[in-house]
Amino acid sequence: MAGTRGCFIVLEGPEGAGKSTQLPRLARRLTAAGHDLAMTREPGGTPHGERIRAVLLDPAGEALDPVAEALLFAAARAELVRRVIGPALEAGRVVLSDRFTASTLAYQGYGRGLALPALEAVNALATGGCTPDAVLLLDLPADLGLARRRGAGGLDRIDREALAFHERVAAGYRALAAADPARWRVIDAAAEPDAVADALFIAAHGVLAERVRAASTPWRAGDAAHRRA
Repeated sequence: MAGTRGCFIVLEGPEGAGKSTQLPRLARRLTAAGHDLAMTREPGGTPHGERIRAVLLDPAGEALDPVAEALLFAAARAELVRRVIGPALEAGRVVLSDRFTASTLAYQGYGRGLALPALEAVNALATGGCTPDAVLLLDLPADLGLARRRGAGGLDRIDREALAFHERVAAGYRALAAADPARWRVIDAAAEPDAVADALFIAAHGVLAERVRAASTPWRAGDAAHRRA
């Protein structure tokens, strides 16, 4: 519908959950279903963001102070929102992103121990209030995810963190999903890849269908307050 804001769907999950494999599969299926797609990732997605990504994930890089790490992620996110995500949504496109603000809460909050309210304030500044319409969590035990990453080779700086860190991250994701069930969908990432792909498509297609239904429903006086775009 011309002039209608697009839909923003984010894939989240711990290391080894399969986001980088499943995101393009989901994009192909949604495109085949007639949706105009923009696909991106965090950190990255812009020239500056990709340079920040190289610093953050460099396996040979020195340890970063947790606050500095969170601010670098936020800096890449600010560029991504203003140069990619925001314009695509304004054009009415469906945006699929590999990670967004919940990653900061899971990794730097639950994982590193930084205060969640402070991280939420940083996220709000970086995004200008841009929030996902849906978050699809690929849920996976941390030890299984790390085993997958080791099997694939090429571990990055965050992959190399201790198992206890990754367990806190995975638990953090589950806590975030439980606190916002209207927005989050939890997918069992331990299932076979084709089953995971089907579950993601069903969840994303359902979100998009609901937006179409909401956009086509006439407003009536006395209705509940409209959801902000």
